[in-house]
Amino acid sequence: MNTLLTVCLIILAVLVILCLIRAIIGPRIADRVVAVNMMGTMVIVIISILSVMLNEGYLMDVCIIYAMISFLAVIVLTKVYMGVYLEKKSSSNKEQGEE
Repeated sequence: MNTLLTVCLIILAVLVILCLIRAIIGPRIADRVVAVNMMGTMVIVIISILSVMLNEGYLMDVCIIYAMISFLAVIVLTKVYMGVYLEKKSSSNKEQGEE
């Protein structure tokens, strides 16, 4: 059982690194937001697996708190992205209206 959980942790660690790469080189902001959300979800799963492996119940509380913080971070990133998008759109419309 421990071997299977260790293999799962290694696979998840590699996937988190790949998501980090996507978050850095993502061509669009939406790709970056999705990658950050995916990284948060995988970290929650990693902490859950560690909780089972170490038989420590308090780590599940850490997972719940981390999930709430991750959710709020994605909401804030989306709100900022939408603000920038709407600002660019309105300035583009103003420029086209002047010409």
